[in-house]
Amino acid sequence: MNRPGRNRSTFNLRGRMLLVGATLGLCSFALVGRAAYVQLVNADFYQRQGEARFVREIPIPTSRGMITDRNGEPLAVSTPVESVWGNPQELMRHEERLPELARALGVPHDELVRRLSQRADKEFVYLKRRINPDQAKAILALNVPGVSSQREFRRFYPQGEAMAHVLGFTNIDDRGQEGLELAFDEWLRGKPGSKRVIRDRHGRIVENIDLVRAAEPGKDLTLSIDRRIQFLAYRELRNALTAHKASSGSVVVMDVATGEVLAMVNLPSYNPNAVTGGGQDTHRNRAVTDLVEPGSTMKPITAAAALNAGRITAANRYDTNPGYMALGKYTIRDHHNYGVLDVTGIITKSSNLGAVKLAEPLPNQYFYEFVRGFGYGSAPNSGFPGEAIGSLREPARWDGLTKATMSYGYGLSVTPLQIAQAYAALGNHGRLTPPTFVKGQINESREAVRPEIADQVLRMMQTVTEPGGTATQAAILGYHVAGKTGTARQASAGGYARRYTTTFAGLVPASNPRFATVVVINDPQAGSYFAGLVSAPVFRSVMEDSLRLMDVPPDDIETWLAAQAKGEAKRQASLPQLPTAIDEAYGDDPTIPPAMAEIATGGAGTGGARR
Repeated sequence: MNRPGRNRSTFNLRGRMLLVGATLGLCSFALVGRAAYVQLVNADFYQRQGEARFVREIPIPTSRGMITDRNGEPLAVSTPVESVWGNPQELMRHEERLPELARALGVPHDELVRRLSQRADKEFVYLKRRINPDQAKAILALNVPGVSSQREFRRFYPQGEAMAHVLGFTNIDDRGQEGLELAFDEWLRGKPGSKRVIRDRHGRIVENIDLVRAAEPGKDLTLSIDRRIQFLAYRELRNALTAHKASSGSVVVMDVATGEVLAMVNLPSYNPNAVTGGGQDTHRNRAVTDLVEPGSTMKPITAAAALNAGRITAANRYDTNPGYMALGKYTIRDHHNYGVLDVTGIITKSSNLGAVKLAEPLPNQYFYEFVRGFGYGSAPNSGFPGEAIGSLREPARWDGLTKATMSYGYGLSVTPLQIAQAYAALGNHGRLTPPTFVKGQINESREAVRPEIADQVLRMMQTVTEPGGTATQAAILGYHVAGKTGTARQASAGGYARRYTTTFAGLVPASNPRFATVVVINDPQAGSYFAGLVSAPVFRSVMEDSLRLMDVPPDDIETWLAAQAKGEAKRQASLPQLPTAIDEAYGDDPTIPPAMAEIATGGAGTGGARR
């Protein structure tokens, strides 16, 4: 009677075993099928998913092109550095290592934790950028999980402050921010490459898989700047600002024939290797962006306009007595009463009244167009970022005083670079060439004034640096110098303040000008404020050495020889009068010792004191 129960129990156990076996078999079949699907049917998809977790495409940094001066001397170079980065997710899993890492990075522990917490959902954060490779190596030697480094490049400027305003600087990503670094950023930057790598779970590269794109280094740039002249200008401007307690200044040196800018200096300056150290005011390239009223440096252009119009000749004479004249409700004055002056005398003595009389008969539109033809009121088109256009009002906006004040440099605003460009045109036989900062770049020139008029005005300007002129301290021994001073009051609310901008613009050698140089010094507080005593000496000091460096032959040999003869005579006069002493001691005694006799007759040791 118990057998049926036993059979039923045996059947149930067997059925269960079969069910379990069938289930396991189905599961095994499903697993095998899934594996086959993953490995064979959809292998590409899962391969990509796996690689996405371990394979990365990373950039290959490239160096920025080098900037050199016209002689190949480096002005801006890129040096390799390392940037340390971390995986916040990995680092936060090893918080016990963060104090050690913070000490190595030189940052507070709390700050490091805060930075990692803010990027906890990211896999990348810079920990310290652009550091010495040895520093990066020391940090990596700690073997903190999730910390790695990558190669980058940092810009270095060997000339420092002296070249800061010309070159500008790059940011932490090596992109140009100011100056020529910004103007030629695309040319200098190059194109980074990229490669595919396998990284482990700590973010370390364990294998390079493929080169996706090769890096293309930036192209080099050769400037028209001569670093020797640049440093001369920087040194002399700095000395002048210190001596006269002036607030700021600029110097521009241009090659007359080509328009190449050989030097451009501004003070105060900043260190482009540490741009965070100076205020934004020091970053401004004043020679290109700051506007000044040209003052009396405008008078040669006024004279050229009058001569070019054909209404006068250089022999025309103008009565400036008694040294002042009323114009409407205003009075125009000269520094002294210069009496009757010809056109050359107006420039030599820098007569405001004479300039007004030269401009008075000229039609307004003609005078405006002539001045504009010298580049005033329009951009120099040098390619430098942020260059100012200046201010030159059209005749429709003139009042009864505008033309008169413009004739001696008030009522219009220009940059030092524009003044240099205008004077280079006078030195280049009347042809105006846009300035350039790139060596060998050819800019198309145009005629601003007839060649014979430009040459005539140039000869007039030569008298400014000769005895009787306003800038004798700009004279250079052995060279004829043509130039003009400009001492202008600075505009203030409602008029002009008792503060001055002193300008000297000059061309040398005057017989065949090579350099056009402009020196602008703002607000001198010590000593004189006249341009002939403040800015002209800077011109002389810079040009004396520049002429020697560029091997420019002198064009005033007679003056040089006369100075040499005078110097020799002075030297001879300072020698000890040994023969006289001997004569007094020995008279006509024939028994003078032989050694003394040799000295007395101009032998060795006296330099020929007695002949």
